Amino acid sequence: MNTSRYIIEARHLSRTFGIREAVTDVSFCVRRGEIFGLLGPNGAGKTTTIRMLTGQIDPSHGSASVAGFDVVRERTALKECIGVVFEDQNLYERLSAKLNLEFFCWLYRLPKIRVDAVLNLVGLRERAKEPIRNFSSGMKQRIMVARALLHQPRVLFLDEPTRGLDPIAARELRQTIATLSQEGITVLVTTHLMEEADHLCQRVAFLANGRIVANDTPYNLKLAHGKRKLVVVLAADPPADEGSSPFIERMLHIDSHADQALLVQWMSQGRIQSIHSCEATLEEVFVSVAGVCLN
Repeated sequence: MNTSRYIIEARHLSRTFGIREAVTDVSFCVRRGEIFGLLGPNGAGKTTTIRMLTGQIDPSHGSASVAGFDVVRERTALKECIGVVFEDQNLYERLSAKLNLEFFCWLYRLPKIRVDAVLNLVGLRERAKEPIRNFSSGMKQRIMVARALLHQPRVLFLDEPTRGLDPIAARELRQTIATLSQEGITVLVTTHLMEEADHLCQRVAFLANGRIVANDTPYNLKLAHGKRKLVVVLAADPPADEGSSPFIERMLHIDSHADQALLVQWMSQGRIQSIHSCEATLEEVFVSVAGVCLN
């Protein structure tokens, strides 16, 4: 039995396709029960990394283990303890949610009693008898997650799980992911949505051009690389014309001597109405660290 506190360990993973190197020397570890984010723009190597970690393709160089199993040498045992959800929603639209899941129980010789359990986990037990074609994209994605949980995996891999979902559906899916983590399931999620990762993940790794350029908690990354800012609301000077706002908003950088002097000046004039801090976003940190825009 694997006693390491790390349930995923990637060691110098690289993968080439012909002459193109998609992933280069990628190393990171994921703790048990953690939600870990692999972040980067499209084409950064996120999906290729997941395909290596789930035993779908071999690394060109390096090694990795998931739940104590080598992803190349122990592929059969690996697949028994992981669940994988990719972007494509390959469900049987005419069947109900319950029949979709029961079919996969039959296919993989799993007890049907698991169906109600996973539907409950993803919050769709009361919709179990409805055909999938009546479901929203967000509900279908949650059924995909439910299907990946039928065999009670220890690790769940989610590749861009909220792509194409509306804000409400995306929020519901994030709540489902958080619930799974509370149940003790380790989740590795790839996304290019930095705000989503900031709220969801305990730790993140930035992937750019196939390489990891940062790996830490969102808070530590923002603290180390973000510019410290203040948003200051001032009384207008000269006073605003009738019908205009009597206040103006200014952004100051805390580490700027010029901005510090400006703040002191405004305080002495009694113009400041309010001040609040404005931390860097994870997207700003990514652009700063990786030198790559996400659009």
